[in-house]
Amino acid sequence: MNLPEVGRVASAVVDEIEKAVVGKRDALELLLLGLLADGHVLLEDYPGLAKTLMARSFAQVCSMDFSRIQFTPDLMPSDVTGSSIYSQRDADFQFRPGPIFANLLLADEINRAPPKTQAALLEAMQERQVTTEGETRRLGPPFLVMATQNPIEYEGTYPLPEAQLDRFLLRMSVGYPAREDEWRMLAERAERRTDEVQLSPVVDRDTLLAMQLACEEVFVSEPVGLYMVDIVAATRNAPSIQVGASPRGSLALLKLSRCRAALDGRDYVTPDDVKAVAVPALAHRLTLRPELWVQRISAEDVVRERLATVATPVAEDLART
Repeated sequence: MNLPEVGRVASAVVDEIEKAVVGKRDALELLLLGLLADGHVLLEDYPGLAKTLMARSFAQVCSMDFSRIQFTPDLMPSDVTGSSIYSQRDADFQFRPGPIFANLLLADEINRAPPKTQAALLEAMQERQVTTEGETRRLGPPFLVMATQNPIEYEGTYPLPEAQLDRFLLRMSVGYPAREDEWRMLAERAERRTDEVQLSPVVDRDTLLAMQLACEEVFVSEPVGLYMVDIVAATRNAPSIQVGASPRGSLALLKLSRCRAALDGRDYVTPDDVKAVAVPALAHRLTLRPELWVQRISAEDVVRERLATVATPVAEDLART
């Protein structure tokens, strides 16, 4: 698949999902970037803003096996990965796969599960495999974990450790819809007379994997690559930051900016591509100094401030020669 075709198909995917998720094209495109970059997405926003609907809609439109786990304090690791059950008929233990054996896994309210259960996702997210009872089982591609968190309700939760936050390619939010978009959502619901929105598949899994491979062909010039490195290094040197972004943050910038260029049908990355994905790719990897929490300074604000301090490459150094 060539890059202009990737852009056309990606636009068709978002168009179809917009039938269910109204007025949130930027958020849908960002989630699609995570999928094309073969990464995992952390959605942090208030209840009722279509986080679950977005995940289910992507699974339908992209013909992916969908699975959902409601994380609770009593959830065990075997509830995620699966376990072996004794079969009296065969007089042997048989493995029953858990919900993690899917193409798109929605980990709903991931911070409500204890650390031991959260850790059960780590191997799957990083290694694309699950090890239970001494046996390793591969997860079929594509594999995307989309986890959700409620940013205002922390009582009885287990905050994700930095090591697991770093496994997410990007963190994003949806936000409330604009007035006109919310009315359009109400009007469409009244017209169809049912809560369910029927979405049609736009791509199959093989096409989705081909789109992921095509994104790997996007060219990154040395000046743009150094621009990414300088942005990440700037987060480490910021006086307001206790711990800056790791090299995994640089890789996230590379993957996401390549996919954003592909969505525009380009075969090379521009600084605007990097700037567009810098905040969702880096903010969750930063640890602010404790005194800044009182001042309500966010990691997103710090990334934007750091972006303004890094020199942008000139245009003639961007395309493949």
